[in-house]
Amino acid sequence: MGAELNNRLFSAADNLRSKMDASEYKNYLLGLIFYKYLSDKLLEKVVELADENHEEYDTPNKQLILYKELLEDEDTKQDLIQTLVDTLGFEIEPEYLFNVLAEQAKQNIFQLNDLNKAFIELSTKYDQFNGLFDDVDLQSKKLGSDDQQRNVTITEVLKKINDVNLMGHDGDVIGDAYEFLIGQFASEAGKKAGEFYTPHMISDMMAQIVAIGHEDKRLFSVFDPTMGSGSLMLNVRNYLNYPDSIKYHGQELNTTTFNLAKMNLILHGVDKEDIRLRNGDTLNKDWPSDEPYTFDSVLMNPPYSAKWSADNSFLDDSRFNKFGKLAPKSKADFAFLLHGYYHLKETGTMAIVLPHGVLFRGAAEGVIRKKLLEDGSIYAVIGMPSNLFFGTSIPTTVIILKKNRTERDVFFIDASKEFIKEKNQNKLTKENIDKIVDTYKNRENIDKYAHLAEFDEIKDNDFNLNIPRYVDTFEEEEPIDIEQLSNEIVSLNNEIKQAETDFLSMLDELEITEDTESLIRATKEVFR
Repeated sequence: MGAELNNRLFSAADNLRSKMDASEYKNYLLGLIFYKYLSDKLLEKVVELADENHEEYDTPNKQLILYKELLEDEDTKQDLIQTLVDTLGFEIEPEYLFNVLAEQAKQNIFQLNDLNKAFIELSTKYDQFNGLFDDVDLQSKKLGSDDQQRNVTITEVLKKINDVNLMGHDGDVIGDAYEFLIGQFASEAGKKAGEFYTPHMISDMMAQIVAIGHEDKRLFSVFDPTMGSGSLMLNVRNYLNYPDSIKYHGQELNTTTFNLAKMNLILHGVDKEDIRLRNGDTLNKDWPSDEPYTFDSVLMNPPYSAKWSADNSFLDDSRFNKFGKLAPKSKADFAFLLHGYYHLKETGTMAIVLPHGVLFRGAAEGVIRKKLLEDGSIYAVIGMPSNLFFGTSIPTTVIILKKNRTERDVFFIDASKEFIKEKNQNKLTKENIDKIVDTYKNRENIDKYAHLAEFDEIKDNDFNLNIPRYVDTFEEEEPIDIEQLSNEIVSLNNEIKQAETDFLSMLDELEITEDTESLIRATKEVFR
């Protein structure tokens, strides 16, 4: 199914690639996939509510016929609409359904204005869709210089996306589509594209770690203050026994990406009552400031070494005032870390991805790191391989933090050498992730892979957390056996001499002609 989705996306992108860059056409493709998902989901729900056989109504077109029949019956119409709104949170009129518009596209009678009306209808009727389709600008000159050309462009895209079976996609539809688009067109999408998406296996590892000990919790809250497409938060549900009772809290500065996260949560069937998201600057103003403002888990993959104001007024901010210093203006890494840590419950776990510099840089960052270590806040440091993220090849570290610990030891894992190398970037396998998580749970020394460092050891290292100080991965070369090497050289020389002798004998047996005599004589001179 993943291959089918990717192939359709690649094909649909062909109609847009020459007109705009990847960061723009990505929005069109994801927006249209999302709208198709909503349409298909509604039609499946109609079959279910009508208590009909899904095998009989196995295509959107057959489901559409049933939907229209039910709406024509005045006795069932209002009840059906109300039930759809109650169960799905929305309804869509038949003429605006994706497969209806795509069918018109196949017959070349599609009108762009109908799709525009469909977006407006959904966005104005239901709060959860407000602004979600703003980036699908159907009037953009980049789609074509006039309405007719824009119509042709979107017609082709609709036709290519329509055949994808989104209901049969067993995964994170928007996340998978986004990862494919960014990966496939990373050079076009620009260096910063990877900021909005954490590769699945890293996200999976972090989700497993923050869920440890909370598996049976009936009400669980997750917070991602730099949520990107929301995939980090959503992965937690895979490791809890009550995934439908998770409360999702997230913030994102980029409006387009904020909308992407909203789509992602809706696609995963998360009820709007369980979603609390904000489009805003995480560092500039604390959020959330009202209850609840602490969470069972905090997951973060912030932009690395971003700039921020570091204004002195932040020294009075409750997120930062215990640490004596602010993260430097040119590197907001610790500002993001402290923001997330402030919002962590006393019983919770936080996982954050950051560049290695936070482990050893001095000045203000050294002061903050020392305070965190003295408080026992840093629970584990995991070194990841380089070139895992889209748009950056730097190696990263995942730092795990907890509150109210009686111990101040830190567990180090060096997982930087274990990965598979692919064409454009490195990948982690399930085995790589399982090893990291199992090692993290056991918290025991493993030669050249993991080390539990006591506080005094960290103090002796001047609170420097650079992983090679604690996990020695140096491989000594095997000592050379001089006598054996000497014997091998003598044996090899003898073999060479024998080969030369055999070769000269062969030359003597060759038939000598005027053409070959000088060549044979010259060859023999070389071996004398």
